[in-house]
Amino acid sequence: MSSRPLVVFGILGTSLDAGKGPARWERWRPTVALCQHEDLLVSRLVLLAEPKKFGELATQVEEDVRHASPDTIVERIAVTWKDAWDFEEVYAGLHDIARAYPWKPEREEYLVHLTTGTHVAQICLFLLTEARYFPGRVIQTSPPRKETRGGPGTYSIVDLDLSRYDRIASRFSRERHESQSFLKAGIDTKNASFNRLIERVEEVAKASRAPMLLMGPTGAGKSQLAARIYELKKARRQIQGEFVPVNCATLRGDAAMATLFGHKKGAYTGAVADRPGLLRKADGGLLFLDEIGELGLDEQAMLLRAIEQKAFYPVGADQEVKSDFLLIAGTNRDLGTRAARGDFREDLYARINLWTFRLPALRERPEDIEPNLDYELELASRLLGVNVTMNRAAREAFLEFAVSPRALWSGNFRDLNASVTRMATLAHGGRITKEIVAEEIERLELSWTSGRIHLPNGSSVGGGDILAEVLGSEAGAKLDRFDRAQLEEVLCVCRASRTLSEAGRTLFAESRKERTTVNDADRLRKYLARFGLDWQTASGRAS
Repeated sequence: MSSRPLVVFGILGTSLDAGKGPARWERWRPTVALCQHEDLLVSRLVLLAEPKKFGELATQVEEDVRHASPDTIVERIAVTWKDAWDFEEVYAGLHDIARAYPWKPEREEYLVHLTTGTHVAQICLFLLTEARYFPGRVIQTSPPRKETRGGPGTYSIVDLDLSRYDRIASRFSRERHESQSFLKAGIDTKNASFNRLIERVEEVAKASRAPMLLMGPTGAGKSQLAARIYELKKARRQIQGEFVPVNCATLRGDAAMATLFGHKKGAYTGAVADRPGLLRKADGGLLFLDEIGELGLDEQAMLLRAIEQKAFYPVGADQEVKSDFLLIAGTNRDLGTRAARGDFREDLYARINLWTFRLPALRERPEDIEPNLDYELELASRLLGVNVTMNRAAREAFLEFAVSPRALWSGNFRDLNASVTRMATLAHGGRITKEIVAEEIERLELSWTSGRIHLPNGSSVGGGDILAEVLGSEAGAKLDRFDRAQLEEVLCVCRASRTLSEAGRTLFAESRKERTTVNDADRLRKYLARFGLDWQTASGRAS
């Protein structure tokens, strides 16, 4: 123990500390026993007691402490809570005592006795000590063994400052690193911004049940991250229900309402039976609404009510149903701008915008292409049942192209996955050669130039999808073919460029030669404005 005077805080034990007559000395009484240890010299005992109900017992304990340890000074502090089992009342009372007490930590050492008092009082003392309102350590006492008569029993002291426990600190650090690695699918990413984002996502996923909004371009990994957040929460027993993913871009009209909220039989033509809906399926679990910006305003209104009240009406029903789910929303749109235009409900946007994370495009993370390449090679190996590798020349050639301005990665990680899958399929014995890489690079450049993005399942989507992503499918369909072709090319260049000026120089490289003064960025800005677009939206960097 320290050479400083020892001060112990404790609550009067209305049962354990009780006792009258000479026989009381044959009982183990925790507060009195504290002062009977030869190796624990208590200079001052601060006894917290209710004076009206237990004043007599407190006086008896005070006298017995003086008898057991004449050098110990007993200081009494009155507690006046009406219900010693009321957490709020007890915590507030102890908090007030701690705030008002004249602590002198530079001159005194403090212990907080957690053996007496109600369980609620002990918990409150523990929390206040951990939070350093009581600037000391906790002491727990135990009675002597049955075979030993009398005596003070035993005690143990615990310092709640976790920073002093290297093994505990390293364990928490290791668990946190493992959680972050899990969210990244075990990929050793190097991009500092992305790693900070995942660190924050992990913190929020552990501590909050509020909705989360994942933003970013198509193929940036929003769906995969949402699924891993669910698995992380489930592993920590924060959630028990299912993971229910929904692509809102596929929902239209009555089918959208019925799919999300369910319907009663006969609610509309074709409703031949009751349908529970996906929100009820997600009860107790996690609902992932990808492309939430595609929901109609009516669906948005019902969703807001379901989020806030955990209840909603299925289509055609007159009784509401309950569903308590966690929500993650995904979008490649600027919902703030859409809300300002009236295309998205401002109240819903405010509700889901508490925790917003923007996933960067693949081209914004060039240092992460190599570890993701290794990850995709492992996936391909499991898919094909052979060990897929690249020789050194092939690897260098692919990586050189992958981080160059030539690589648009319009489909982001979907493009990378499809690329590796194709090369692995064509590799004899699982060995990808430089010739296979050259063929794949040509295929990628052709697909990006023609405005077609090949997906892992072998299907493809036209370049018009980039217009649907930026303008919305309805607005994109209304453009003339000439404007569609021109705008698609402009958007592809914007996606491949780091800045507005760089995109302008690329687009106007020839015509600028004939001008005496040029402002390529301003020309591009004005062109985009014709379609209601700005640089952030056109380049996929809207946040």
